[in-house]
Amino acid sequence: MDPCLERLHRELEASYRGMTSEQLASGPSGKWSTAEVLEHLYLTYTGTIKGFSRVAEAGKSLATRSSWTHRGRRMVVLGMSYLPGGRKSPEVARPRGLPTEQVLSEIAGKIGEMDAMIGICEQKVGRGKLLDHPVLGPLTAAQWRKFHLVHGLHHVKQIRALRKRAAPGN
Repeated sequence: MDPCLERLHRELEASYRGMTSEQLASGPSGKWSTAEVLEHLYLTYTGTIKGFSRVAEAGKSLATRSSWTHRGRRMVVLGMSYLPGGRKSPEVARPRGLPTEQVLSEIAGKIGEMDAMIGICEQKVGRGKLLDHPVLGPLTAAQWRKFHLVHGLHHVKQIRALRKRAAPGN
């Protein structure tokens, strides 16, 4: 597995390992719980798999032209490894109530499947821009992997804060 996605898997799993069902489900009013954050991440992985499946099927890049806005956003997220807060998740990646047990049992596999699909497309199509991200625009395989690491670590911080909040005695 790619080192970025291997680190993502390791950090993500460590952030929620050992949490009870109640701890996973609890969260501040109006905010996502740990289970919902994990479902959001799971949905981003399945969405990326679907996108790269389309690239593999087409046998060519599906990336469009990059705008200056895309370039600026990529510089912040990928260049500085910083994901600014406050942006609403795209509708397709918003939690919709998948069973927590399903998400927990499948999330690691989805990271691996995503890595494999990105790799297949990279081999088939090349190292150029392969697929558009809804906010960052067209990305290469390496940039997609880095995005998922930065995005995942952003949410790992949230999970750790939720975990601390849900700990007995808090």
